[in-house]
Parts: sequence; structure tokens; C-alpha cells
Amino acid sequence: MKASLENYHARMQRVLDHIDQHLDDDLGLEALSSVAAFSKFHFHRQFMATFGLSVHRYVQLARMKRASQRLAASDAQSVTDIAMDAGYDAPDAFARAFRQRFGQSPSSFRKSPDWGAWLMAFGPFDKARNTLMQIIFDHDDVMIRDVSPTPVAIMEHRGDRATLQDTIQRFIAWRKATGLSPETSPTFNVFRSEREPAIAADYSMDICVGTDQPIDEKDGQMKAGVIPGGRCAVLRYPGNTNNLEPAALYLYREWLPASGEEVRDFPVYCQRRLSRLAEGPLHEVLVELFLPLK
Repeated sequence: MKASLENYHARMQRVLDHIDQHLDDDLGLEALSSVAAFSKFHFHRQFMATFGLSVHRYVQLARMKRASQRLAASDAQSVTDIAMDAGYDAPDAFARAFRQRFGQSPSSFRKSPDWGAWLMAFGPFDKARNTLMQIIFDHDDVMIRDVSPTPVAIMEHRGDRATLQDTIQRFIAWRKATGLSPETSPTFNVFRSEREPAIAADYSMDICVGTDQPIDEKDGQMKAGVIPGGRCAVLRYPGNTNNLEPAALYLYREWLPASGEEVRDFPVYCQRRLSRLAEGPLHEVLVELFLPLK
């Protein structure tokens, strides 16, 4: 049964790889079902069941991601040409879709990309791409690092995780209003409870942005704080994810007992930051999990 599941996943992964490499080609159901060697009459349901979004939606997002990266990377290609490459028949249709997804026109994004909105827009795409990723950590993946204290602005989330997205949206709106871009100001999540506590209302997490600017005491949403310095075990997660539970379990269940280390009195936390790729001003997310040590 395990071998059958691995074969199924390999065929689905083959489809994602094919889409990545053939964004300018025919990526309809018939072509992609053939790549996976599945029946075209069932493939769209199989894809949806596996990745949580339709084939058409996935291809749209893949082409839009490439289009946005081309816009940010260079002025050499016109918006019209980029729109056509993304599968749109007219620039105005592309512009409407682009603005709806990113909150900016293509030309505005080209001049000054809002990378925070960009990251949020590709949440479903990143989730789909990580679905088949079987991540196995080992001892060599963990680094012990001396971390400097980091002043932060903190928005507290207390209560059911079902309402977490509302808190995240308020956090994004606040950091936009204060000009704290993800490009220059890292994001931290401090996990003060389990991911799935026995009582949903006991879920607790702090969402923070690195900044030393003063916080108005009358702000009502944010308060000033510090991510404390000290020794930490650091585990980098391969890809943007909102579920770091597998990484945390590895640190607590396997790495910590074998290391001889002892934990410090501060919760496990993660840092998310944008990393500029070597070939140009395009960005990926680096996610690192920190386990504070004595």
C-alpha cells in the first residue's frame, strides 16, 4: 500500500514539475493527465483532492507568479508581453486580475512591489506545492546559534486558531501603515501554546515585526517587546509553511534528548524573512524555527 501511495505521489509531482517547465505550453487537462498517466475524465478531481485547488487555478497562479517576478526583475519586457505570456488575451484583463490578487496595478508593482501582499496571494499555491513534500530532519540540519536581542512590535493572538486569519490581516494592515516592509523588517511568530490545545480557546501566539521604533501606548493593537538574545537551536524549514509542528516535534522529541542541551525559559519561535535570490530582485521566504537553550 505504501509503495502504491508513493507511486501516486510521484506521478502527481511529475505534473507539478511539468507545469514549472512548460508554462508557455498547453497545460490543459488532457495534456497534464497524460503526463501523470491518469484518465483525463478523473484527473481534475484527483488533482483537486490532492492539492486543494483545481488544475486551472494552479496553472493560473504559476503563470501569475512568473509574471509578477518578471515585472519586479526588469523593465525590459513590456506589461503587454508579460500579460500574453501569462495567458491573458488583453493587458486590461491581466491588469484587473493582477490588481485583484496583489492590490496593485502591474506598473505600480514594477516600481515598488508590496512583497507582503505578494506572499499572501500565493498562500494556496505554496500550500499545494508543499503537499507532497515528505520532510525528514536529521541532527546535521540543526545549528546552534548565538542570537542577538531583537526589539519587536507585538500583536497578541489569544483564542481559537479559527480566528487567527483575522489577527494576521490586522497585523499586515498595521505594518503597511507604519511602512515596515517584509523586505527590511523580519516577522516572528512566538508559539505560546500547542498548535492544537485540548481547549481551542487556549491557543496563544504572538505575531511580531522587528523594529526599534516606539509604539504609541494608545495604539490598542500593538505593544513593544523583545525577542531575547542567547543560544538557540535553529532548524530551517524548506519552504514557506504555516505548520511548523513537524519541525518542532523533531527538535523536542529527537534532537533535544540526544544533544544533552537544556531549554531556556522562553517559548519556541520562528522567524520569517524575505531572501533575495542571486539572479535578481526576486524573493523567496526563509523560515527558521528557534528553540531557546541555556
